[in-house]
Amino acid sequence: MMAQYLALKADHPDTLLFYRMGDFYELFYADAEKAARLLDITLTQRGQSAGQPVVMCGVPFHSVDTYLARLIKLGESVAICEQVGEVGAAKGPVERKVVRVVTPGTLTDVELLQDKSDSLLLAVHAGSRNFCGLAWLSVTGAELRLAECPADALEGWIARIGPSELLYSAEVTPGFEQRLKASRNGAPFTLSVRPAWQFDGGLGERKLCEQMGSNSLAAWGAETLANAHAAAAALLGYAEHTQGRALSHVQRLSVERDGELIELPPTTRRNLELVQTLRGEDAPTLFSLLDTCMTGMGSRLLKRWLLAPRRDRSEAQARLEAIAALQAAALGSSAAPWRALRDRLKNTSDVERIAARIALRQVRPRELVALRMALAKADELAPALPDTAPLLTRMAEQLAPPPGCVELLVAAVHPEPSALVRDGGVIATGHDAELDELRAISENSDAFLVQLEASERERTGISNLRVQFNRVHGFYIEITQSALSKVPDNYRRRQTLKNAERFITPELKAFEDKALSAQDRALAREKWLYEQLLDALQPSVAALTRLAGALATLDALCALAERSHTLHWRAPSFVAHPCIDIEKGRHPVVEARLAEKSSGAFIANDTHMGPQQRMQVITGPNMGGKSTYMRQVAIIVLLASIGSHVPADACRLGPIDAIHTRIGAADDLANAQSTFMLEMTEAAQILHGATAHSLVLMDEIGRGTSTFDGLALAAGIAAQLHDRTRAFTLFATHYFELTEFPATHHGAVNMHVSATESGRDIVFLHEMQPGPASKSYGIQVARLAGMPAAVVNHARQALESLEAQQQQARAQVDLFAPPPAVEAPRSSAVESALTALDPDTLSPREALEAIYTLKKLQAREHG
Repeated sequence: MMAQYLALKADHPDTLLFYRMGDFYELFYADAEKAARLLDITLTQRGQSAGQPVVMCGVPFHSVDTYLARLIKLGESVAICEQVGEVGAAKGPVERKVVRVVTPGTLTDVELLQDKSDSLLLAVHAGSRNFCGLAWLSVTGAELRLAECPADALEGWIARIGPSELLYSAEVTPGFEQRLKASRNGAPFTLSVRPAWQFDGGLGERKLCEQMGSNSLAAWGAETLANAHAAAAALLGYAEHTQGRALSHVQRLSVERDGELIELPPTTRRNLELVQTLRGEDAPTLFSLLDTCMTGMGSRLLKRWLLAPRRDRSEAQARLEAIAALQAAALGSSAAPWRALRDRLKNTSDVERIAARIALRQVRPRELVALRMALAKADELAPALPDTAPLLTRMAEQLAPPPGCVELLVAAVHPEPSALVRDGGVIATGHDAELDELRAISENSDAFLVQLEASERERTGISNLRVQFNRVHGFYIEITQSALSKVPDNYRRRQTLKNAERFITPELKAFEDKALSAQDRALAREKWLYEQLLDALQPSVAALTRLAGALATLDALCALAERSHTLHWRAPSFVAHPCIDIEKGRHPVVEARLAEKSSGAFIANDTHMGPQQRMQVITGPNMGGKSTYMRQVAIIVLLASIGSHVPADACRLGPIDAIHTRIGAADDLANAQSTFMLEMTEAAQILHGATAHSLVLMDEIGRGTSTFDGLALAAGIAAQLHDRTRAFTLFATHYFELTEFPATHHGAVNMHVSATESGRDIVFLHEMQPGPASKSYGIQVARLAGMPAAVVNHARQALESLEAQQQQARAQVDLFAPPPAVEAPRSSAVESALTALDPDTLSPREALEAIYTLKKLQAREHG
């Protein structure tokens, strides 16, 4: 057995091997020591192998998912080794093989997957011409995605994709490997090294063509992406290795290119709290507010929409039209369609993942029952869809169940099957005559035993004689010690107990052989029939995947329709010219929190930016609402871009290619970056990446250094964004000197959040008003925070003194004047002589003379 184990382990040296032995998965040697440490389970020893004690530990097979989940969360991978041979069928140990490998990026088990999140596998190829190839997929999804990007943009792509596991070549440079490790900051994923030969462009192109069933990738615009082909080769090879078979359900291919998506850098996703709060929590976030979907696949699709909005407005416009149709009450009805559709979608199973598990032959019986019920719901949903929106019309066509699929599931699967095929009771009665006959033999055993018990009591005169069965000893007749004298001669002793004896008779033995054989044969027949059922379902996988996509889209659209109705949102409109026009805009998450706490109504604000007004310089007190206002503008722009209604009375939006944010301050000590260094790094990235179609949020830039340094840098950044980038910019600051900026920059305007003083207290009005703020109210805010009175009084006196000094000695410096032209330095005589030399044409004597000449010129210059 240990020889068999070691041979299997040799094929999976870097993976924990769960080796099936009876009712346990066992681990041995180093695997056992590692698993015992990670899972906190007992480490034992048993016998010896090659003169060394066999160190081992194990987990029960019926609770293996719990242990797998813990290991996957720790970034480990596990090879599942099952018994595939019949006990006693051959000499030596039962035949075993690894049936699949469970890794963080290739999860398929429903117990290991999160309903509302995809588990993505990403492969990265460090290609030629300073370009990288990317390929990624969800094993339980049906779409493979490709992309190529410049090497310096790789971290942004990885952050947007959000993989659970990343594959890369063993032959990448140390610098490239370090870049991959650094990209895990804030979004940890497992890094898996693969042999370099697996990243082969030609192999990848062939595998992609085979996967899509085509001779060329031209139909998907992917024929020239050699770097992505190399990544796809490693990706598909790894996925097939872990699942033990080809991914036949992956039949869609898409290419993502720079310029197709609205750029949402990691800082933007973090600062806008799209799926996680700034503290790393899951809620309350924008996604948690939006997600009222009835199915896990709807939630996952909605999250993908939120994190990958497209610049092209056609998809967003189609969704807006669909939401309008779902909200419009039909003639003669007072209820909007989305209400009834959501009721029908409730408790619908995850068809997307079930279809994938059918293709991978990992689907469980109860999932097939859930699929049958989901298909029945889909058949009812299609006629209920409004026909006034093209997107809904297409979905109605895709909701039709595959021909014969429902009938097959009804006929083949028991209405209430066992959880696992090995437990029996999975195939419906009437589906297979042979199985029904074998079951009848087993099921009639109870009647036979009752009849036999009654007849034997009458024949022997033993009133407490019992005929029973257990899995260890089979059928038996049990007689107490007091009645042993009445035992007939044809009884044969089977087992002795403390107070009784158990016997077998020739008649009972014959029935036992027949009954137990029938049970074993019935279970084997059920397993065979279940495999036949999976074979019959394979042609339906593609149609089931399309149906799952339609269900997910309908669920997400109904959720957006419900949110619009419940939260009083309005449909945005798209225009061709650059503008961000918002009337009575609100921050949806903050508004919802205020409503929960009954803290009063959210103060709505307008935003008007266009070709002539591209920057708002925003001043006002801390806690006054500057950051909330800036974030709400970005969130409204994002929601409109995904085709959702928005928290505003009206919204008109021009083209948008990116949303950049620089908000907050915190050290990044792990990467040796101070608060100010991190602030400047993020600001530099924005200045390099933003365009005239970008939305930029700059909050309190320059506060991490001295006052004059910070003010000068803030002025320079504001001028760059206004004069050169010309991005739509919300620029919040406490530097009152910057309120002079709009006087000389006509695309900028001063705005402030209003506040009023009552005695020595401050009341925040949270209302945006034109013009600069009159003061910062920092001391009042400190007082509200509970600062000791002595400190507040001292600060107030110091402030009055500083303001008086500044008024007396303020230097008249033009912060916004263009920098003076820098005169190019003159070349020295030595430099001019060096420039004139051509070393390749000099003879040795000429070279020596040139050196003497240079020495003389140097001596002359230095006197």
